[in-house]
Amino acid sequence: MTTRLLLISDTHVPKKARALQPQVWALIEQADIVLHAGDWVDEALLDEIDSRASRLVGVAGNNDGPALWQRLGEVARVEIEGVRFAMIHETGDAARRERRCDALFGPASAAPADVLVFGHSHIPWDSTTPGGLRLLNPGSPTDRRRQPVGTVMTAVADDGVLRDVALVPTPR
Repeated sequence: MTTRLLLISDTHVPKKARALQPQVWALIEQADIVLHAGDWVDEALLDEIDSRASRLVGVAGNNDGPALWQRLGEVARVEIEGVRFAMIHETGDAARRERRCDALFGPASAAPADVLVFGHSHIPWDSTTPGGLRLLNPGSPTDRRRQPVGTVMTAVADDGVLRDVALVPTPR
C-alpha cells in the first residue's frame, strides 16, 4: 500500500504567523500521515493539526514549552510501509551533520532508521549520509529564514522505499 506523507516543521504559530496558510491545511488533510519536527509553539496548533490529519507523528522543539514536551518528547520513531523513520527537532550545525546523524540514527546505531526528519534551521535539507541514512528537513511554512518562500515536503512511502520527495513552496 502507498502512504502519502507530509513533512513539516517550525510552524511557530502564533509567534511567526497567526495561522497556517490554507495551502498547508489542504496538504495536511490530503496526507495519510503528517510528520511534524517541532517548534509548534502553541498546544492549540498541535490539537488542530491532530484533529485535521488522518494521523500525526510529532516531536517538540526548542521553542516549545513544557506541555508540548510532555505530550511529544524529543525523538519519535515510526515505521511506515517498511521505511523506518526517526524524527528530532535539532541535529546541530550543518558541518559534519551526516557523521553525527549516522552515529545516532544510522545503520550502526542502537535503533537504526532509514530516514531522519528534522527541523530547527528553517532551511530545507535533503542528503544521504555515508551510512545510507536519508536526512530531510522540510524548512518552515511560516518563517522562511533566508529562503525565497516558506516550504514543506511531501513524499510517498511504498513497499520499503521512500520516493517522490518534493519540496513544496508555501508562499504567504
